[in-house]
Amino acid sequence: MTDILNRVNRKMKDKMSPILFIPHGGGPLPLLGDPGHQEMISFLKEITSTLAEPSAILVVSAHWEEAEVTITSSDTPALIYDYYGFPDEAYKIDYPAPGNPALAHRIKDLLQRSGINAHLDSQRGFDHGVFIPLKIMYPEAHIPCVQMSLVNSLDPETHIQIGHALSALRKENVLILGSGFSFHNLKAFASQHTGTPDSGNEAFERWLIDTCTNTSLSSDERTKRLIHWGDAPSARYCHPREEHLLPLHVCYGVTSALATLVFEGAIIGKKASGFLW
Repeated sequence: MTDILNRVNRKMKDKMSPILFIPHGGGPLPLLGDPGHQEMISFLKEITSTLAEPSAILVVSAHWEEAEVTITSSDTPALIYDYYGFPDEAYKIDYPAPGNPALAHRIKDLLQRSGINAHLDSQRGFDHGVFIPLKIMYPEAHIPCVQMSLVNSLDPETHIQIGHALSALRKENVLILGSGFSFHNLKAFASQHTGTPDSGNEAFERWLIDTCTNTSLSSDERTKRLIHWGDAPSARYCHPREEHLLPLHVCYGVTSALATLVFEGAIIGKKASGFLW
């Protein structure tokens, strides 16, 4: 982890706001002391020390899909406990971060200028793809946050274009956070034997890390690989449905550039990765 953090520190000298794709884990388990999340928790706690404090955070969560891009615009967004079957304490988690209506309007304007339909939602709160990782990363809940939906077509090229439309935010001290999971097969999580090798999981992770970080790939090659991610080894095993991968496409689209691998670890016994641009 130290080597990764040193590389991140060198990268952050470019004065541009960071873009970060992270795994957010399984429901509220990261906040309930689950041992299968310890590597992820350590990473989320440490990564913020390498980043300048943002003025605001835009989170693209895997847990919100709409027909058109939708952005939260409340001053005081509530929390949405969008998980089931956990202890009572999971439904008492608090994360009173303020919203940022001005940023929400800015995001809508940037999208519309690029020909992408978008609208604001002043009623929706933050789902667990937002408040679970942010409570670990920024526990004081003092940084204004806005959440943006995926588009329910789940088209990868569309989500890269959405990211591209938001590139101006990199000069406005806004942390863009893609909150998903590089592996998301719930049946595999439920049926696995802890510590058992998973060749499909490992093959897809190798492909994803290579796609995002290989210096020999051109921007066009990297983009084509992400658009056609379904051709990757074990793609549909790792993502029977791609909503947890697409926040990465949005993040990538902001720069269409090489990423730094900042997390490579195990979560609930499966390999997962995180990237910084």
